[in-house]
Amino acid sequence: MAFVASDAANPFFAQIASGVEDVVEQEDLSLFICNSRQQPDRQAAYLSRLEQQRVLGVLITPVAGDKLIDALPARGTPVVVLDDSSSGNLHCSVSVDDNLGGKLAAEHLAELGHTRVAFVGPPGFRQVSERREGFETALSRLGHVTSSITQVVTDGLTVANGRAAARHIADLPKSERPTAAFCANDLLAIGLIRGCVDVNLSVPGDLAVVGYDDIEFAETAGVPLTSIAGPSRELGRAAARLLLDESANPEHQHQRVKFTPHLVIRSSSC
Repeated sequence: MAFVASDAANPFFAQIASGVEDVVEQEDLSLFICNSRQQPDRQAAYLSRLEQQRVLGVLITPVAGDKLIDALPARGTPVVVLDDSSSGNLHCSVSVDDNLGGKLAAEHLAELGHTRVAFVGPPGFRQVSERREGFETALSRLGHVTSSITQVVTDGLTVANGRAAARHIADLPKSERPTAAFCANDLLAIGLIRGCVDVNLSVPGDLAVVGYDDIEFAETAGVPLTSIAGPSRELGRAAARLLLDESANPEHQHQRVKFTPHLVIRSSSC
């Protein structure tokens, strides 16, 4: 069995891989982990090699639409899509309700009294778009003017991108500067907190911060991070079980499994 992760440096995907290993080891199988580094060409190359090696099946967090992903099952290599529910009925998929996660972040910050808020994240990722959409929709329902939400666009989802976002926020006029930020993932949020130290902004005094994924390091960050948590390890387990069933069961029916996230409150927001 193979897992093609979009960013193996992100602890979120390591947690998924641990869940996959739980199932694979019970079946006395081996797991190959490939890192596409969010590059479509690397993803396509790995998929081609894995098909040539006749792996039992492929678990993938896709970085872009790839015709090979859709073609593999018809040629005998089952595919389960992870962390992305947009695959329709072509494959099994396992994901977290990102729209709801954005809503939970919005409700938390609104309950704390924040009226100037920011969303921090890159364009071009379905998960990021759904988190932002849930965040903005919930704020609108709570009476916030969504056009006043500060959009801090980053180049990626890394700690360095988060530190750059802190500099951007610090450069805004104080009357326009958000008092809270929802980051598209925890690495951005941890970088944002570190960047706030660089520009003399306190967390949560000057800027409350909420992340997404609740990775292992969230609790041990310089300021423990409030985060939207999904069952990442169970995500991996569920995907591996679906792949095993598809590879062995002629009556297999594709399933779209969606887990419910929850809010974990720590010191970064209040």
